[in-house]
Amino acid sequence: MIDLDERRIEKKSFFNRLLFIYLIFALLFLFFLVRIYSLQISSYSSYELASLQNKTRDLLVQPIRGQIYDRNGNVLVKNVSSYNLIIKASEIQNIEKFIINIKEILPLNDQEIEYINKNFAKKALFNRELTIKKNLSKEDIAKFEVRKFNFPNAFIDVRYSRFNMYPYLFAHSLGYVGVTSDEEINSILDAQNLTQVETIFKYSNGFLKGKTGIESTYDNTLRGDFGKITYEVDATGRFLDEVSFLPPNNGKNIYLALDLEAQQEAFNQIDGRRGAIVAVEINTGKIVTYLSSPTFSINKITSGISTKEFNDLLNDLSKPFFDRAGQGRYSPASTIKPAIGLYGIDNKIIDWNYTIDDPGYFILPEDQRVYRGWKEGGHGIINLNDAIVESSNTFFFSLAYNSDINSLIEHLSNFGFGKNVCADCFYPDNALLPSPQWKINNINSSWFKGDTVNLGVGQGYLSATPLQLSYYAAFLANKGKLKKLSFLSDLDQQETHSLVPKNITNSDWNNLHQSMIDVIEHPKGTAKRLKKNKEFIVAAKSGTVELVSLDSKEDYEIVRENKGKRDHAIIVAFGPMPDPKYAVSVVIENGESGGSVAGPVAIEVLKKLIKE
Repeated sequence: MIDLDERRIEKKSFFNRLLFIYLIFALLFLFFLVRIYSLQISSYSSYELASLQNKTRDLLVQPIRGQIYDRNGNVLVKNVSSYNLIIKASEIQNIEKFIINIKEILPLNDQEIEYINKNFAKKALFNRELTIKKNLSKEDIAKFEVRKFNFPNAFIDVRYSRFNMYPYLFAHSLGYVGVTSDEEINSILDAQNLTQVETIFKYSNGFLKGKTGIESTYDNTLRGDFGKITYEVDATGRFLDEVSFLPPNNGKNIYLALDLEAQQEAFNQIDGRRGAIVAVEINTGKIVTYLSSPTFSINKITSGISTKEFNDLLNDLSKPFFDRAGQGRYSPASTIKPAIGLYGIDNKIIDWNYTIDDPGYFILPEDQRVYRGWKEGGHGIINLNDAIVESSNTFFFSLAYNSDINSLIEHLSNFGFGKNVCADCFYPDNALLPSPQWKINNINSSWFKGDTVNLGVGQGYLSATPLQLSYYAAFLANKGKLKKLSFLSDLDQQETHSLVPKNITNSDWNNLHQSMIDVIEHPKGTAKRLKKNKEFIVAAKSGTVELVSLDSKEDYEIVRENKGKRDHAIIVAFGPMPDPKYAVSVVIENGESGGSVAGPVAIEVLKKLIKE
């Protein structure tokens, strides 16, 4: 007979086990309920997105780069399309075997094979396509199409090349484009909140970015924004249907103030000599001519120059890559004399009737050091007008000696010396406007009066770029006011820099302009030979940049046997007078004579601009 207590205990145990099982089932039910809620309701959108991503694939679409025009609407830089043979580098195991096989259909020259071997590994590493042959003919395309089943990782498609219509004329101003690093692409994509995925590149060299010149300065404008195309894919990742397409925003075209015809004239006039020419529109500060010589072909750099050609350019002693217009430093020499003269007027050190007796030299009172003028015997009794026309060094030695150096430096800074005068130039050089503090810091020597005397004739430590000299010329022409120089035709600059003179009147400006006109028109003018070249009245100031300081012409005749030590020729000019429209600066390295060598170049460029 079963004990009632045992039955009670057994019944209680059974009840507990049953309760435990119910509890397990209840927890399982609750778990599935929560899971179903999560899948169907709370996380639906994320799972839907994941599901969609598993069956779709996004590709970025590179925008087409904007074109560049001159002020008359002439195309300077455009994109040229061509049919190219392209490979998926990361999916080719043996590139040497591939080259052997493809050559049986489409011959590859040595340069193309060199390019493939040089770039294949990098393109494969970053999963980029590699263009192995450009500009395919119809026959080439037909040959490949009938045999393409042998080359599953190669295809023919349209790609673009950046093409400069005048590759030598605008090498330093327009600049060139180049391929980007992964870091640069990521930075660009970040700006659009995009991640780097497979990209349909429109250019044969991949993603292009402005590296120098206008291409770099206005890269954001020219580049445009990426688009995106979404494909449905099967389980193997094969593309099926296009699901959506967000078109890229192609880059904007930009219009420059550069003038093709004037640039061509400048190129012809400088004729391969080392130097620079910069011309600007006076009322606006727009740069209409910007030439550094010698130059090089932008297209060769963009399309893939050979190592030998690049090294030849790099080692060329004339330094064609060097932008002499914006970064070449030259003493302004006598071209600075109009600004020094205005300083004397403004500070009442001289007036237009003030005269000196020029013996051909100036003796520094402190140590009896002699500073010689260019004309032996001197210019006799001269005033400021004569000193500018005949370019008397003695007059300006004396004027500078009587000037306060700090005040003179501030005055010259107003004319653009020692500072950036361009709003959108690529790495313009400020050159050097020396000061006592600069000399202490850099040469560990104190400023002395002889430094100020040298400054008065644009020699010594003072240097300027041709770009600064063109600004200076335009500032003189516009009677002491000018906006910063700029390339872009519609760049809106509100700020106009103005000289704030204490004592310079409109009459003083007119006298100064007349003195500069007489540099050409007067029988004693240093650029009188230009009188027969011109077709309108031009104001100018020529200069000769001494590379070796000598005491006599006889010594110079010996030195000049070495062409590299001959003086530089320099001139600033503006016209037509009395209402000048354009100003120009010209530097011809080792050209010796500003009036007769640099002067004709300036006149011909002004003619071309003014005739338009």
